[in-house]
Amino acid sequence: MSLITKAPRGTQDVLPSQSYKNRFLESTLLEIADEFGFKEIRTPVFEHTELFTRSVGDTTDVVQKEMYTFKDKGERSITLRPEGTSGAARAFLEHGLYNEPLPQKVCYLTSCYRYEKPQAGRLREFHQFGVECFGTASPAADAEVISLANEIFGFFGVEDIHLEINSIGCPECRKKYHAALKEYFESKKESLCPTCLERLDKNPMRILDCKSPICSEIAAKAPIVLDYLCDDCADHFKKVQQYLDEMLIPYSINPQIVRGLDYYTRTVFEFVSDSIGAQGTVCGGGRYDGLIEELGGNHVPSLGFGMGLERLMLLLESQGIKLPEEKRCDLYIASIGDDASLKAARLTQELRQSGVSAQFDVVGRSVKAQMKYANKLGARFTAVIGDDDIAAGVIKVKNMDDGETQEIAFDEFSEEFLELTLQQSAKDLQDAVSAGDNIDLKSFLGGLM
Repeated sequence: MSLITKAPRGTQDVLPSQSYKNRFLESTLLEIADEFGFKEIRTPVFEHTELFTRSVGDTTDVVQKEMYTFKDKGERSITLRPEGTSGAARAFLEHGLYNEPLPQKVCYLTSCYRYEKPQAGRLREFHQFGVECFGTASPAADAEVISLANEIFGFFGVEDIHLEINSIGCPECRKKYHAALKEYFESKKESLCPTCLERLDKNPMRILDCKSPICSEIAAKAPIVLDYLCDDCADHFKKVQQYLDEMLIPYSINPQIVRGLDYYTRTVFEFVSDSIGAQGTVCGGGRYDGLIEELGGNHVPSLGFGMGLERLMLLLESQGIKLPEEKRCDLYIASIGDDASLKAARLTQELRQSGVSAQFDVVGRSVKAQMKYANKLGARFTAVIGDDDIAAGVIKVKNMDDGETQEIAFDEFSEEFLELTLQQSAKDLQDAVSAGDNIDLKSFLGGLM
């Protein structure tokens, strides 16, 4: 197959037969975030490369190995965003959101790009839902952000997912920890991979995040950061746990969590599932109190999380969690002849303006072919218009679920059909409630919400 007709490795097309699931997922995430006070922000798909080298960290795998970086026509180094936090932080500074009431709560749905080995739920172009909370050092904010992610999993009915938390402290208490790590790993350096040997001098905490089996085994016996927390950081972490306990959010402490980006401080967390393979992290985040300052602003303690949409979808599918079905076509109008086609065009236009999903033939098919197409669409109702129907001034509408038909006058068609769809939606809603199905009210009400 020619390259021009094949998507690049690590990317995927989302076809119409599946895209409705993505739309439902995305709209649900934004609605839940809005309930917590997080408002959507949209940032550019590419940024100046320095933004990521300074924020993400030049010792991370993301910066060293995975970024898509190029020179623009002005010889400026530009990078496709590998994650969402840095762009949101840059926008916070550029637009003076620090002058607005704090905390500033933002969320986003964005595409991200990393050159890494493609695998299930991990692509080179992937999509991320994220939230950022700028302007609070309170452990209550940590718990609230975690509770938002927990609410998402609860909404979809996800099981077999557990929250792991840790604190990696502030820069001051991490100095002692780095020294302890360096001493430990120095004694094991002959067994470390080449990447971790480089990390040993620059940032030994990165070794804890290595996926190499040998390095992971060595890291499992390394000193733990919790033993090196200063009093303030230890107290902060204790209070985060108290808030989680009070909010009845179960968790476990995992001292090995450091997250893969250098901007994290204090609280870090991951939601992990065993349903999607060895690398089961579906959502990860934490606090980044020094990021805004690192980008040239004042000290603004902040925190957030990122959730990969492909991994979330993989998790839902692995647990057999069904999303609401795609909204059906409410009415397909078949026609016989040019006059009937014109009448069908007018009726569908009127129905669409009333919020009804209606279609008519735009190909010139036979009536048999039109009805076959209507079946493929899953139309709830069908109608056929011919010369006799035009002369009589009525059109017969057939319910494709039960086969019942009824006549509606052309002059009253939009109003009468709208009432018919509402009656059917009410019946479908009642049936879905009785069956215990996931319900998308917008779909049931024919887009009238």
